Amino acid sequence: MRAKITYLVTAAVLVFYFALVGSRGLLLIKHGTLLTVTFGVAVLILPVIGIWFLWKNTQFVRRANALAAELDAEGGLPVDELVRTPAGRIDRESADAVFARRREETEDSPDDWRCWFRLAVAYQDARDTPRARKAMQRAIALHMRTSSPAAASGPSVTSSSSGD
Repeated sequence: MRAKITYLVTAAVLVFYFALVGSRGLLLIKHGTLLTVTFGVAVLILPVIGIWFLWKNTQFVRRANALAAELDAEGGLPVDELVRTPAGRIDRESADAVFARRREETEDSPDDWRCWFRLAVAYQDARDTPRARKAMQRAIALHMRTSSPAAASGPSVTSSSSGD
């Protein structure tokens, strides 16, 4: 729950910032000279990019949470079996061992979104956030493909293997 509140507060601050920057861009455009209009348009591009980025991240988080809820309902969430230091940090060797098992599981079933979800968790535990995100995106894509009505008639596109 704390993570949700932090995310919502951060998103609200960003939206406020985007509105503030956007209003400054509009003021520059209203000034009417070539230079201020050019700067105003450039300043308006920043909030547009920021809002797009915030929207894409929000979609990603919602979809990943939906997968987690579905996997939890199936009883398939990965069990936390990691060794921790006295300070509570995850032991690197423990995370690497779990990661190796998850990677083998995913290699055995490359079209199972559940395996990719668990691999994403293992990547995150191993502190490899970019690969964790890619694995979760793969899990989301596979889930969307298998849950869509077109998937019932058979796969139309073959999937490529991941470059882990």
